Amino acid sequence: MARLVGALMAGAAAVSAALPVAAQAPGAPNEMVGVWRMVSATLEGADGVEQPYGAQPQGMLVFTPDMHFVEVLTAGDTPRFASDVRGGGTDAENRRAMASSIGFFGTYHVDAQGRFAGNRVEGATFPNWVGAERTTRDLQLRVEGDRMYETFTRPDGGRLSAVFERARPAGVAVSDPETPAE
Repeated sequence: MARLVGALMAGAAAVSAALPVAAQAPGAPNEMVGVWRMVSATLEGADGVEQPYGAQPQGMLVFTPDMHFVEVLTAGDTPRFASDVRGGGTDAENRRAMASSIGFFGTYHVDAQGRFAGNRVEGATFPNWVGAERTTRDLQLRVEGDRMYETFTRPDGGRLSAVFERARPAGVAVSDPETPAE
């Protein structure tokens, strides 16, 4: 029995070592942690460049210290449903809302320098994404100061580029290194 338990534990350790881990070593850097608001987004595809979330995109991306994330992106100019009832939209209203928004969540991991290294989608408003494992081959997130740059290559070959800014709590001043203090 002890041999069986030992063999099972060794096998589990070998399998888990090969999988992305949703945990991070204590004290390791993680430049992703925080709340990020979308500033802009473009989608480059076979038909040219478009703004998938409209001229006034709204979005939030949250990375927690315990290696979870949630991302919700919407078009800020999406018209309200005439019925004012969620689930009560017309076919056209539902189509527009689905085409101009996405929400999903899951776990992520970072490399030894604290940079984004991949994620796993656990739930999404687009069910085809559930269970997706994304590596830096198709999803890159790069942090430069208080800006994050996302590039995502979609399965159809389209390339989404988005810019996020780190959100500040209300009442917290943001210092500008270009502007001298008064």
